[in-house]
Amino acid sequence: VQLQASGGGLVQAGGSLRLSCTATVSDGRTFSDYIMGWFRQAPGKDREFVGVISWSGEATHYADPVKGRFTTSRDNNKNTVYLQMNRLEPEDTAVYYCAADHGYQTSSLEQDYDYWGQGTLVTVSS
Repeated sequence: VQLQASGGGLVQAGGSLRLSCTATVSDGRTFSDYIMGWFRQAPGKDREFVGVISWSGEATHYADPVKGRFTTSRDNNKNTVYLQMNRLEPEDTAVYYCAADHGYQTSSLEQDYDYWGQGTLVTVSS
């Protein structure tokens, strides 16, 4: 599975961005077989969980710092998962990664994810 994230950029505090992550699946599975997660890594900090969406998109979970501001969704016909980020804050500045997990339940743990994208940089200015 190859994951390509895009949509990052520079935005002012209070603004919005939408990240996309498109998957190329070649291991005999389909995109809908994968739970998709979002993580981020701010400068000088460890990578942290942001949000996750189940195979069908019916279940989502978010880290506390982004609850109510970020929303993840997916289009299985397009092999794409999205992260809509609203009311962005300077503390949201980070490289954002999408990841795929062919497990059976959503997870916030990095070690549960099997494939990772290359990351896209989001910079929020104050």
